[in-house]
Amino acid sequence: MTSKSLRFVSKKSGLAPGTLVHVGADHGHPHSVTVTNYNKASLEKHTINSIEELVPYKTTDSVTWVMIDGLTDVTIIDAIGRNFDIHPLILEDILNTHQRTKFEEYPDYLYFVLKVVSIGEGSFNIEYEQISILVLKNFVFTFMEKPDGLFKPILNRLNNEDGYIRSAGSDYLAYMIMDAVVDEYFTLQDAFDEQIELIEDELLAHPSVDTLMTIQKIRRELIFLRKTVSPLRELLAAIRRSESPLFDERTKRYFADIYDHSIRIIEAVESYRELISGMLDIYLSSVSNKMNETMKFLTVFASIFIPLTFIAGVYGMNFDYMPELRWKWSYPALWGLFIVTAVSLLFYFKKKKWL
Repeated sequence: MTSKSLRFVSKKSGLAPGTLVHVGADHGHPHSVTVTNYNKASLEKHTINSIEELVPYKTTDSVTWVMIDGLTDVTIIDAIGRNFDIHPLILEDILNTHQRTKFEEYPDYLYFVLKVVSIGEGSFNIEYEQISILVLKNFVFTFMEKPDGLFKPILNRLNNEDGYIRSAGSDYLAYMIMDAVVDEYFTLQDAFDEQIELIEDELLAHPSVDTLMTIQKIRRELIFLRKTVSPLRELLAAIRRSESPLFDERTKRYFADIYDHSIRIIEAVESYRELISGMLDIYLSSVSNKMNETMKFLTVFASIFIPLTFIAGVYGMNFDYMPELRWKWSYPALWGLFIVTAVSLLFYFKKKKWL
């Protein structure tokens, strides 16, 4: 097996279906496999060095949650496929981090692909991470590109031996994981609300090129977010229609709650797209109005100086027989004419409400 990572899916061209090659960014984090085994009476957490150490858990009635952090080590994914009889195409999808959000149903296991979103450092930079979930009868495998604190609330709830999760099956754990992922979208929604409010204030006060760049950045992020969020609805609808024995009917009600959340998020994304389109129109209108005001000022300025230039041009001609040229008060009279003409034009423009 190779541990080489490919940056783009196109680089896999020519490889046989089911070939295990990591496609995506190499985050440089050390790989780890953490096992959390629990039931109503006990809870056990530890790190393992090889997938073969999971084999004894197959004969237990407890739920085993296996968290794989890091995907560049293909040997780990291959070992899971061999020991748990997972289809090669599923293993290939796990390693390909450019997958679309989806749900696939097999006789002995279920496969989910979700996108985790977060606000990165910088000017409203949204980061996307793929999480794959394999659900078996008493096993749940989660595959993350890098370690993060997404599952910390679930692990805290597992510490409570009276919690429902401790007595529920693997399907309920899958629900908890998916719910944690969807909750991150609400955090992102709050960030969008705040950012859009700031842009609206800028548009009304002093729109600038930076404002346009921010609008374009949010517009671009919304395109990617819509591609990520929209498939959630069909994924959750497929879960509700599923007749797999791995889903308990009581757990399906919880997935229905996530379905409602996904609808809210999708509607919010659509409303943000409309708002951003409107903001872009407002920005262009503001720039156009500002240009019109500038042109208006220049036009008024030029209109005042046109008659003054005409008068100066007339008396700048070198004719011998121009009576005013030899008059003692010609110069101050000409300045008086300039001032009267300019003031009269200003008064006229103001009366017409052109100023």
